[in-house]
Amino acid sequence: MVLTGAECLQRNVERVNSLNVFPVPDGDTGTNMNLTMTSGVRELQSKPSKAVGKVAEALSKGLLMGARGNSGVILSQLFRGFAKSLASLEEVGTLQFAAALQNGVDMAYKAVVKPVEGTILTVAKEAAKHAVSYSRRTSDMLELMREIHEKANEALQRTPDLLPVLKQVGVVDSGGQGLVYIYEGFLRAISDPNGLGKGEWMPTEAALPEQVAPSSAPHIAPAVHNPVHAQSRLSTEEIEFLYDMEFFINRKSALTSALKFDEALFKGMLARDGDSILVIVDDDIIKVHVHSRKPGDVLNYALPYGELTDIHILNMREQHREIVSGDTVHGGIADEMAEAASTSVEDAALGLAVTEVLTGAMADSAKAQQAHEWAPYGIIAVAMGEGIASIFLENNVDVVLSGGQTMNPSTENFVHAIESLPAEHIYLLPNNSNIILAAQQAAELCERNVTVIPTRTVPQGLAAVLAFRDEESSEANADAMTEAAKAVQSGQVTHAVRDTSIDGIDIREGDYIGIMEKSIVSASSSLQEACRTLLSRMLDNGGELVTVLTGEQASEEETSALTDWARETYPDAELEVHEGGQPLYPYLFAVE
Repeated sequence: MVLTGAECLQRNVERVNSLNVFPVPDGDTGTNMNLTMTSGVRELQSKPSKAVGKVAEALSKGLLMGARGNSGVILSQLFRGFAKSLASLEEVGTLQFAAALQNGVDMAYKAVVKPVEGTILTVAKEAAKHAVSYSRRTSDMLELMREIHEKANEALQRTPDLLPVLKQVGVVDSGGQGLVYIYEGFLRAISDPNGLGKGEWMPTEAALPEQVAPSSAPHIAPAVHNPVHAQSRLSTEEIEFLYDMEFFINRKSALTSALKFDEALFKGMLARDGDSILVIVDDDIIKVHVHSRKPGDVLNYALPYGELTDIHILNMREQHREIVSGDTVHGGIADEMAEAASTSVEDAALGLAVTEVLTGAMADSAKAQQAHEWAPYGIIAVAMGEGIASIFLENNVDVVLSGGQTMNPSTENFVHAIESLPAEHIYLLPNNSNIILAAQQAAELCERNVTVIPTRTVPQGLAAVLAFRDEESSEANADAMTEAAKAVQSGQVTHAVRDTSIDGIDIREGDYIGIMEKSIVSASSSLQEACRTLLSRMLDNGGELVTVLTGEQASEEETSALTDWARETYPDAELEVHEGGQPLYPYLFAVE
């Protein structure tokens, strides 16, 4: 069901993307849901089981760490609650399946601060409510899944009645449509488990794994943007805890089942010679991540609690040498890089032997190193474009995640960035409304002091970092950064990918559209006209400073003409122009 649901969603990614309300070229709900679902499938495939509870658990973990964008985070929460409801089951019947769907809905609603009806939440809620009721009348899973899919589709068709902007544009909710496609895959898998007789697109079970994550799937850039800037700030020898370790402890073992796991004690033992510690306890599985000087000791600490599996050990000094020498281009500890550079140890005993040798060889130099002192504060920001990333790095930001409206970083990208930053308190600046939930989810997963400043645009993020002060308390900085972000008006110009009409503005495919905060305020075949109308609206109530960030598609001639007009029309406003380098958006504007 999961494989076919993922396949069905992947086949319809562009359809889901096309349902985004604004006709912008980077509407990516389908892409985010697809990447999130693909992460879940990969985790599921890496931990095969005949127990439905274990299958659901693996799916949940993969979705949680791979979640991208609001739609992806909500999807991960739906199946996180689903998995918790099925945790102890070997098989599932209609009653349990329906209850699990409802539990997922409950968890997803709790995860969203202000749930909006007419979205994926509504579709999931109506389908689950009907499933709980109908499951009392049937023990036939196929019959129940037909009802779930039909009710989800009915709820989807009603989303325009609940969310006026959907009715205005004439579309259903994109996230809800993505969920309906997943449920369609569930139904297809039950009705024809072998994939026969359902059309050529329906693959066999053996073919599904590769097709779920095709080579043509959008590639998300490595976690840390512009690694030359970040990595050149330290020498290789300064990497004190050089072994990046990740593994699982399987608690379901006859030899260790009676031994209680003391999370606080275990973390304390890891902290003796390590940092960037992440321990996720989920029933019989414990996920461990740590940067350590003594990997052998880490594995010895873990062994009494269960069997060690999926052990990965990466030498970060070796990785750093490659980065600063330019031999490879990567930043952060993304999954693909870890798989390529790490040493996988399938057998725990072999792992101990190997790592103990490494530990002995480095013991003297490790003792000679000075104790690593953490900075009081660290800032992580999301940005698209080399120029914007450079501006952030020059103004108090320590790590820049590559992404934005076109590439939403995953929860795991944030987690790795947080773990890599030696700071007592860390601020996250999502700089996009579609990234805030993933940032918040990462903050909850990490055992670090993390504050998410809910910046919704790049101008808000820039204003927030400029309001930061080293000498202030963490609370005072959070308040100041949040208030500074609220004081900025944000605007952006891009081109329309389809005909539509919004708020009385007729838009034709190919037009340039000006967006102020969340509203389209201008549309024209002329880039100059779209920009000038947008800026005029932004300056209606005055403004002392206008900042222009030029994108990849902005020409010097267009920029010169625009700035000449702005200086002549608004002589009292100071004008700053910076090369942002962002894709798809020729201009980003900020008015303060």
